[in-house]
Amino acid sequence: MRFSRSLAALLSGVLVTAPLAAGAAEVVVYSARNEQLIKPLFDAYTQKTGVAVRFVTDKEGPLLARLQAEGPNTPADLLITVDAGNLWQAAEAGTLAEVDSPVLQANVPAHLRDPGNRWFGLSVRARAFVYNPARVQAADLVSYEGLADPRWKGRLCLRTSKKVYNQSLVAMMIGRLGEPETERVVHGWVANLATEPFASDNQVIEAVAAGQCDVGLVNTYYYGRLKQEKPELGAALGWPTQAGVHVNVSGAGLTRHAKHPKEAVALLEWLSSTEAQGLFAGLNLEYPVNPAVAPDPVVAAWGTFKPESANVAEAGRLQKEAVKLMDRAGYR
Repeated sequence: MRFSRSLAALLSGVLVTAPLAAGAAEVVVYSARNEQLIKPLFDAYTQKTGVAVRFVTDKEGPLLARLQAEGPNTPADLLITVDAGNLWQAAEAGTLAEVDSPVLQANVPAHLRDPGNRWFGLSVRARAFVYNPARVQAADLVSYEGLADPRWKGRLCLRTSKKVYNQSLVAMMIGRLGEPETERVVHGWVANLATEPFASDNQVIEAVAAGQCDVGLVNTYYYGRLKQEKPELGAALGWPTQAGVHVNVSGAGLTRHAKHPKEAVALLEWLSSTEAQGLFAGLNLEYPVNPAVAPDPVVAAWGTFKPESANVAEAGRLQKEAVKLMDRAGYR
């Protein structure tokens, strides 16, 4: 069979592994999370159970395409990726299997997992305000839709609409506000921009700190990592208080053609446990999905917030509508 150059490149990922004894138990993971965020967990699990974890890392899009291209021949037992929109797409593409696990249902709140039990959140990420405290009072920031108010004209910075994090935010707003009102809000955001949208959350934070704009929207862990690098960073985090904070997840699902389903589900259950949750979330300064586990002290210092209560699967279900809406509103 002759493969195209693009497909050959797609399938060229290398599994990270250690030598295995004959007949040793193992799990193969495709992960959109970077190696430094997952390897310590997998090493701890192997040390605890003797089950080897082999993994390949890549961006979420190529990993899903790879799973689809490999079909029944895939070596992958688990898919780990970021954003409920990506998890929803993987499930709808038929690459994930339903998992009946009382452990996962107990450890992962219902609104942070697939209603059909095809994927489960493993860490929570919140999309918050970042603001310049020399120019903005935290009390002035009450809702995402409030940033459409003319008072913020020329004062707002945003990341590009091409990033799934903003697509998911707008999708969840459609579910909460309806499409016409959400479109009005996004039009308002565009009208209030201080400059063209940035490529990354880090650039938004740095622009706010430098006074290029007064307020922006970012995932909190970007702020935490940048603050560790630059302790004197002139920016602060704020929480929407009116309708709750938009939260999303990184999560995982059992692949439909898993060769080691029992071992894969056991690993997934352990990743949701109190033993693993602090490490899983803390490595990236996220929030544990398991409510019995406290966040890392760095994360806890940012204060508490009320999250949205809608199921994060809405971020995937309404993603196409969100992308079209942002395009109509001129949000690039």
